Amino acid sequence: MTTSLVPSHLARNYHPLPVVLAGGENSWVRDTAGREYLDLLAGYSALNFGHRHPALVDAARAQLDRITLTSRAFEHDLLEPFATRLAALLELRDDDLVLPMNTGAEAVETAIKAARKWGHEVKGVPADRATIIVADGNFHGRTTTIISFSTDEEARAGFGPFTPGFRVVPYGDAEALAAAIDETTVAVLLEPIQGEAGVIIPEAGYLPAVRAACDAADVLLIADEVQSGLGRTGTTLACELVGVTPDVVVLGKALGGGVVPVSAVVGRQDVLGVLTAGTHGSTFGGNPLACAVALAVVGLLETGEHQARARELGAHLAERLGAMVTDGRLVEARCAGLWAGIDLDPRHGTGRQLSERLLERRVLTKDTHGQTLRLAPPLTIAQDDLDWALDQLGDALR
Repeated sequence: MTTSLVPSHLARNYHPLPVVLAGGENSWVRDTAGREYLDLLAGYSALNFGHRHPALVDAARAQLDRITLTSRAFEHDLLEPFATRLAALLELRDDDLVLPMNTGAEAVETAIKAARKWGHEVKGVPADRATIIVADGNFHGRTTTIISFSTDEEARAGFGPFTPGFRVVPYGDAEALAAAIDETTVAVLLEPIQGEAGVIIPEAGYLPAVRAACDAADVLLIADEVQSGLGRTGTTLACELVGVTPDVVVLGKALGGGVVPVSAVVGRQDVLGVLTAGTHGSTFGGNPLACAVALAVVGLLETGEHQARARELGAHLAERLGAMVTDGRLVEARCAGLWAGIDLDPRHGTGRQLSERLLERRVLTKDTHGQTLRLAPPLTIAQDDLDWALDQLGDALR
């Protein structure tokens, strides 16, 4: 473990573990002293394919020799191929549109804007009256609009006044959600599985019931798959686990492969079609370097290999964590593919303390909401490495 004693000029909006990383390959990283660690966080799913995946690094290097930015004032030769192949990968509808952005929060903001404009122009909701239903425990980003409907007081305190137009209902309660819909409702915005909250997986009938409520009221279903999408849950999208097709999907994190920030909104033509020239944009959104890397990411997912690997290793992960619940070392373990939220008994300390004990054992993970840890190893992790990390977890809980 190495940390700097030099006074920092860095704003302290994070509380990182005391390690300074300098290199990485696949599932392993190393600090400035050369000590190696197994990464079980994978950049909150941004590194689904591990650190410096050869196909992604090669794509970035090749594009660096061509052109990196045009702005959307001009077209470039990778923009249309990216949109076409990403839409085909998701298999939502044959004529979906793709709007590229940079970060997950930007993509969520884009979906919110599109839903409101669609509501006013297509559904006929009076101007400035559109409302969107969200769930408690949500995490969709940290912009001013998004924290306006967060239920995490740490994310909200001191940042008001807040943006109106949102209604919060309990996550997992489809009846409460349906009851909240009225003539001003234009969309429901949900995470199919809540990541930041601790990998909270709703009952299997929840999302289908939400889909039915949206259909009955001509309301858009927007799925935030920034963390859950692109192979993490053993499927390309987490919504596939329960057979639900959203009207709009928000992607980010893994779409850039941990190389560059890339996000996208994918959805119905009549929804994204309301965003015409001058109504929305981004200087870097869909830039050539981003598209080159994202196309390589799409290529990795088109084979289905990584989704299958997440299913297989995820079943193994669930079995081993389940054993720790049975023997009392964990209170609960929730798994969806190669993604888990584990709840700790206070006698084992806080999630932060367990993260620090794992750091000493050369395993990287991170706590959330006090007594919970999220595990999200790269989908490329070797089973032997995963088992070694779980051995360290088990020992740290003894």
